[in-house]
Amino acid sequence: QVQLVESGGGLVQAGGSLRLSCAASGTIFSINAMGWYRQAPGKQRELVATITTAGSTNYADSVKGRFTISRDNAKKTVDLQINSLKPEDTAVYYCYTKVRHSFVGALYEYWGQGTQVTVSS
Repeated sequence: QVQLVESGGGLVQAGGSLRLSCAASGTIFSINAMGWYRQAPGKQRELVATITTAGSTNYADSVKGRFTISRDNAKKTVDLQINSLKPEDTAVYYCYTKVRHSFVGALYEYWGQGTQVTVSS
């Protein structure tokens, strides 16, 4: 099993910044992708940003230029720096990862519990 623990959410005014962090622990042989998704009230969960082991990143169009994802492979952490926050960024943000539990094992997906980000106008 793998546990993902998120931190850093909160209430912030529009234009402000937050930094979300997520740490993975448990039976991990290797980590493939890591990333962040979000779900706003009444909406489906959507991709925010992902990052590969090599550091290649992918962002949703709505956050490009404002959000920056980074990871520390040795510490098994992934961070999301969020700048220029907008009210429409209000959502629960979920950490995501794909891991192998052994050298020849399959990839398994895991999700964090979520951290609330609320942006006031």
